[in-house]
Amino acid sequence: MNNEELIDLALGLVSANSENEVINLLESKNLWDNENAWRLYGDKENNYSTIGAQQSRPEAALVEKLINSVDSVLTSECLRNKINPESAEAPKTIRNAVSQFFNIHNGMLYNITPTERTKLADRIGLVATGKTAKKGYACYSIFDNGEGQTPNKMPKTFLSIGEKNKLKIPFVQGKFNMGSTGVLRFCGKRNLQLILTKRNPDLLIKDEDSTADKWGFTVVKRIYPDGNYKSSRYVYLVNPSSNNPESNQVFHFNADSLPILPGKYPIAHQQPMYYGSYIKLYEYQMEGLRTNLTLDPYNRLSLLMPSLALPIRIYERREGYQANSAETTLNGLSVRLEEDKRNNLESDEWPSSHDLSVLGEKMKMKVYAFKKDFTTNKKPTQKYVKEEGIIFTINGQTHGFINKRFFHRRAIGLGNLSDSLIVTVDCSEISGETREDLFMNSRDRLVDSSELRNEIEKQLEKILKEHPGLRDLKHKRHKEEIENKLDDSKPLVDIVENIMKRSPSLSTLFSKGFRIKNPFKLKDTESETKYEGKLFPTFFKIDKESSEQRPKECPLNQTSFRVQFSTDVSNDYFDREIDKGEHTLLINGVEFEGTKALNLWNGHATLNINTNDLFLNGSVYEFTSIVSDVNHLEPFINKFYVKMVAPSKQNRGQNGGRKNPPSNKNGKGDKNSDDLALPNVIEVSHGDNNWNSKSFNQYTALYTENNGEDLGWAFYINTDNIHLLNEQKINNVDVSILKAQYKYSLVIMGMSMIKASEDKILIEQEELELSKMISMFTSSISPVVLPLLASLGELGEMEILTI
Repeated sequence: MNNEELIDLALGLVSANSENEVINLLESKNLWDNENAWRLYGDKENNYSTIGAQQSRPEAALVEKLINSVDSVLTSECLRNKINPESAEAPKTIRNAVSQFFNIHNGMLYNITPTERTKLADRIGLVATGKTAKKGYACYSIFDNGEGQTPNKMPKTFLSIGEKNKLKIPFVQGKFNMGSTGVLRFCGKRNLQLILTKRNPDLLIKDEDSTADKWGFTVVKRIYPDGNYKSSRYVYLVNPSSNNPESNQVFHFNADSLPILPGKYPIAHQQPMYYGSYIKLYEYQMEGLRTNLTLDPYNRLSLLMPSLALPIRIYERREGYQANSAETTLNGLSVRLEEDKRNNLESDEWPSSHDLSVLGEKMKMKVYAFKKDFTTNKKPTQKYVKEEGIIFTINGQTHGFINKRFFHRRAIGLGNLSDSLIVTVDCSEISGETREDLFMNSRDRLVDSSELRNEIEKQLEKILKEHPGLRDLKHKRHKEEIENKLDDSKPLVDIVENIMKRSPSLSTLFSKGFRIKNPFKLKDTESETKYEGKLFPTFFKIDKESSEQRPKECPLNQTSFRVQFSTDVSNDYFDREIDKGEHTLLINGVEFEGTKALNLWNGHATLNINTNDLFLNGSVYEFTSIVSDVNHLEPFINKFYVKMVAPSKQNRGQNGGRKNPPSNKNGKGDKNSDDLALPNVIEVSHGDNNWNSKSFNQYTALYTENNGEDLGWAFYINTDNIHLLNEQKINNVDVSILKAQYKYSLVIMGMSMIKASEDKILIEQEELELSKMISMFTSSISPVVLPLLASLGELGEMEILTI
């Protein structure tokens, strides 16, 4: 093919919006079935073992392509400034690179205006073309005007696996060099992908290679197992100039520019592209995110790239979608949270920041608490996340999640806040070895089980449970949710008392774990004086001093101890992006490499320090807490001393059992309704606040929520359950009696499951925690609860004897 024919072929591949169009184009050029026209990806026969083990979700794989474009633009700017990206003169971090090359303060996008971000976003784009969700799968194209590559270098860059192209560049995200191949498995049936690129002319070295000023292009496809091949293999299109595909090169041609960038909606290809990279994913199976690109996909990508180094322009160019705009700028979740926090966060006190060190690895944690809108019943965090509760990031890219069910854990007790919280953990400072132990190479999920992950989860549990702001918010929400809706507990009290008289075995359900306080005697957090922290502290001092002669004592069997400080600084002091504070902890003059967490909230800082086998009985340890920032020439230094003492005895009552609760002041034992070990029971009907916020439907029976030891369990009963309503229609029994039988049967069953969980008979799992198990079980048995009660109640003596 001559130059014009190659240009036509490349433009045809760019405009194609289905696999069949691509196949027909290549067949017309006698390329599709020509074995000499297809070279092994990475020049490896077993490339599927690497390519097939990438991201498990299409959007996570797509992120890798976008991150590569960001890396390309940053590297291009570095080279354009005559700096070797691998040299000591190169920026040491992504933030440093953005700050140095784009003059953005601290390298954070929210430090420039939306207009400036939109202008900068012209350098990287994501375009949706082809079919709408109702008709099939769309095509997604990613373009950037970064460094680009010469055609001769494509086999060692775009089409390589395991090369060390970016391994020594400190300011880029991509390190594993898998060619962002995770997208391929989601590209239609044949896994087709177009790669079109031209080297940035400002970066060309004279006489570098014969294709230095040319465009190169190829198509990647999957060949399924055939002949002697037991697994698939990926190949890419080359010029079949010889009978040895491994020596054949990609097609290339001359052109000053190509009209392939998006024009005004709905024109997908109009504006000229002069250099850089253009990648097209054909019939990309973006399951669950096939709406307008500026809506659900935008929200999801914001989550997966929470602290984007550079903005990305998103273009919806499929006809048939309705939206306020056909394009927008993707800036990442951190920018959205920063710009939205005044309107969406619970108060100006949020987010709170936490300095976390686990097994010597330093991390930064942020807790965002969102307002609840009782008028719309929408989940507070639904426009930012789906099921994600804890988000782990490295250099601005999400590497894994923990489901928001985490907040329901008994060790945390924040069930009623699970839809109102987003927690981010920045792991950018952890070592490469630790990163590999914590995250899968696919960078879309955590390693299922590891010492580091388990220790991180323990620290998160402790921080969240003891967070004073979350504790106050939990009480406030609990009061808002149950006010005027709390069921009269008298009938349930009577039922329980009868059960305890008749059945000692059933009475154990109420012996522990259900004690509640009067829900209307909760602390009124609204009346407290609003805390206004300073930008920089004027003091940071320990609350209770200790000395070497009179140290703080810590029993050896106590897993951690805490030290509290007072200050006047804002809650985000240790984790804000601009002029943040730094905390260092020394033990006997050497930096502490164990596990610690410093939690700052409204003028109080709590330092939790884990003990370990290195702490010896009788030894006294000197700790030095150092807090510093750019505003103070001298840091705030606090010393305290801790002595490890003999293990303390656990007081478990007589015979190691649970102590009996104290009797009330009237000396009438523990039968007062406030003292009975009962959950809060709240009726939920269609349309009220809890219906949507708890995700009720017509089949939901019972939803339970663990709100910690201070508030106990809340039980939400669906009084509009379809099976209850049907029984009320066809049964001659009084409606109120049916409703009471239904309600209290489910409550007692739910309490029984909680007891089984405490006794380790029912084992929780991350994917199926206790509340979900209770909900599933009660929904499944709700059709038979009332018929079973009625049928068993009618059994006579003779009927029983004949069974």
